[in-house]
Amino acid sequence: MEQVANFWIWAGFSIFVIIALGIDTWLAEKKQIGPQSSVRASLYWTLFWVVLALIFNLLLWGYLYVTNGPVFAHQSALDFLTGYLIEKSLSVDNLFVFYMIFHQFRIPVALQRRVLTYGIWSAVVFRLLFILLGTYLIAQFHWLLYLLGVFLMLTGIKMFFFETKEKDLAQGILFRLLNRIFRLTDEIAEQHFFVKREGYYFATRLFVALAFVEISDIIFAFDSIPAIFAITRDPFIVWTSNIFAILGLRALYFCLAGMADRFNLLKYGVAIILIFVGFKMVIEPWFNVPTVFSLGIVIGILLSFIFVSLFRERKNNAAN
Repeated sequence: MEQVANFWIWAGFSIFVIIALGIDTWLAEKKQIGPQSSVRASLYWTLFWVVLALIFNLLLWGYLYVTNGPVFAHQSALDFLTGYLIEKSLSVDNLFVFYMIFHQFRIPVALQRRVLTYGIWSAVVFRLLFILLGTYLIAQFHWLLYLLGVFLMLTGIKMFFFETKEKDLAQGILFRLLNRIFRLTDEIAEQHFFVKREGYYFATRLFVALAFVEISDIIFAFDSIPAIFAITRDPFIVWTSNIFAILGLRALYFCLAGMADRFNLLKYGVAIILIFVGFKMVIEPWFNVPTVFSLGIVIGILLSFIFVSLFRERKNNAAN
């Protein structure tokens, strides 16, 4: 199978990732993205990163058109766009989990920026590790694709039917484990993860929130990486679509945090997408679903649930 396997492309994109994440962090430190900015400003920055992903896809298509021909260029561009939309929709669900974490541990909005910075950088590392491992394992054991497909379908079904109530994170296994390993304090000490009290170090609520964010990054990587493998096995397309889905997550978070109630049905759309891509992986030996069809399904599901969420929110406001 032909792949985008050029060392200089990988190296150039890696440099771009470091610069882009650095710019995103710098903008947050300059308070251009974050709680101090308006929802509108966060939306503008979110659109900027989306447009940047589309420009990259256009440049990739142009390069592959010249070097590999139109057929390979068209297919790769479609794979990237479909994978990007799937990963972006899954990352939105991840952001709602971040919102729940910050809400339950009562993390002030002004301090959420630092936790998100660590979360975004670690998400890049986790995704890279999972992509490399997944690419190797699938190359060695192709049947894993079908197992991953079943896993995605079960995850989507569970998300759609059973995860309706917000869990009390302080009663969970992770919190009890942290309580055994660290001395925990309920205080917030500005941006510090640890404070020293009477000769002992205590982990603050900010550190507990960070631990939950990091674990959620790993858990969501288990969903997102198999989902993109349902579209393509090209590691470069998998990697770039994941990275562009991660870029701008900070701005998207503060955008959604200001409008969380308006998109409370979006998680059901994400669940259906997981079920669809899992089903696509399972039936691959007998029926190959065209990428164009997959792209249309993903776009249709996302737009439908965004519209229904907004319509329901407007109806509730009118009733009140």
